[in-house]
Amino acid sequence: MEKVRRHLIFTGRVQGVGFRYRASYAARALGVTGWVKNQTDGTVEMEAQGSEGQIQKLLKMLQSDAYIQIDKVQSSELPFEEEERGFRVKGY
Repeated sequence: MEKVRRHLIFTGRVQGVGFRYRASYAARALGVTGWVKNQTDGTVEMEAQGSEGQIQKLLKMLQSDAYIQIDKVQSSELPFEEEERGFRVKGY
């Protein structure tokens, strides 16, 4: 199973609704590594690493949350970070 790393920017009702902690919980449950943080412009930035299927499941879990409303996701591929372990919530 090929592992990938994605840089994601989420736009919509994504701050003040528990997005980062929901993302962290879901990522850990799925075995996805990386980080998530709020941006000062109201978006949320994330780097997620795992299989394509794991990352797609993570996105579906976030989109199905009752309080989160994702209007747009910008995604780009990044180099895989072999040594990364865990998923963390970063501050601004």
